[in-house]
Amino acid sequence: MIKTGLTLAPRLLCRQQQQQPFKLHNLTEGPPTKGTVTRDEALLYYRQMQTIRRLETSAGNLYKEKLVRGFCHLYSGQEACAVGMKAAMRTQDNIISAYRVHGWTYLMGITPFGVLSELTGKSGGCARGKGGSMHMYAKNFYGGNGIVGAQVPLGAGVALACKYKNNGGVCLALYGDGASNQGQIFEAYNMAHLWKLPCIFVCENNGYGMGTSADRGSSNVNFYCRGDVLPGIWVDGMDVVAVKLATEFAINHVLNVGPVVMEVYTYRYSGHSMSDPGTSYRTREEVQEVRQTRDPITSFKEKIIEAGLVKPEELKTMDNEIKKEIDEATKQAKADTEIGLPELSTDVYSNNLEGEIRGCTPASWLKHGTLNRAVNL
Repeated sequence: MIKTGLTLAPRLLCRQQQQQPFKLHNLTEGPPTKGTVTRDEALLYYRQMQTIRRLETSAGNLYKEKLVRGFCHLYSGQEACAVGMKAAMRTQDNIISAYRVHGWTYLMGITPFGVLSELTGKSGGCARGKGGSMHMYAKNFYGGNGIVGAQVPLGAGVALACKYKNNGGVCLALYGDGASNQGQIFEAYNMAHLWKLPCIFVCENNGYGMGTSADRGSSNVNFYCRGDVLPGIWVDGMDVVAVKLATEFAINHVLNVGPVVMEVYTYRYSGHSMSDPGTSYRTREEVQEVRQTRDPITSFKEKIIEAGLVKPEELKTMDNEIKKEIDEATKQAKADTEIGLPELSTDVYSNNLEGEIRGCTPASWLKHGTLNRAVNL
């Protein structure tokens, strides 16, 4: 958690000091324990976190209405992780994650309508409705990956591309505590270290890999230490400013020294996915306690009000604006149309060399085309 105190210009900025120090592995110095937040930054972080919270509430409701098919993993409770990391990212930086990415898609430039329309399989979605919940993309955002842990070596590959192009960019490769025991993650650590890739391996530790607690599923739950020779940082993932400071430090480190592992300690309010009630392996009281004592939005709201950066009425007005925006986006997503059948066979290849492509049976062939919508070529 972060303690907030006023500076000489309380209406413009506040200085925040972290009460619980960052935990470090193979590092002599870590991120700064103090940071400054301006009024504009405070309003931006609050709006982004609250928008993600509302977006996920709408996604859950659409799933319950059977308008979202397949899997649906919500990010509620973890908003400070994404918003804090995004606040530290520069225009040349990249991110790749697993399947809990609705919020990240929004942060990387897709409108709430684009997210919700993709969830419902409609043409207005960021992937034209063909990707769904787990496969959303945007500029410098490589998804959205459904195979547990598979995005981590891909993230190392994106970091390799940054180094090859010499564009000064880095890649944040996100995975959960449940994926942390995957062998491919350790292989990616090793290659990244040997090649000094600008890759930040981010373990979003929300305490549970599906229905298994981290303590029951991992022999070492200090995930920031599991990169062996790779340096590691632990940060409170419920504190948006702490995450920003840690990410800024990590970016500087990977550009000048080499890859780093960053564990963001957080919590998810919903089950692993919408098919998981989330109460068979933890108590309702546990979830409620986190909501009351560690909620990232509520705690940040209290701090910026106490610091004099904003007034409660301003945030209430913003809450109403966000609710209206998400309600309208939800309405539009419901009314949106699906793509036509001919579009199902577009962009299977970036460069199709074989002409027609095979359909559902060996005897059926489909015409391949392109919409020229790729954003990360």
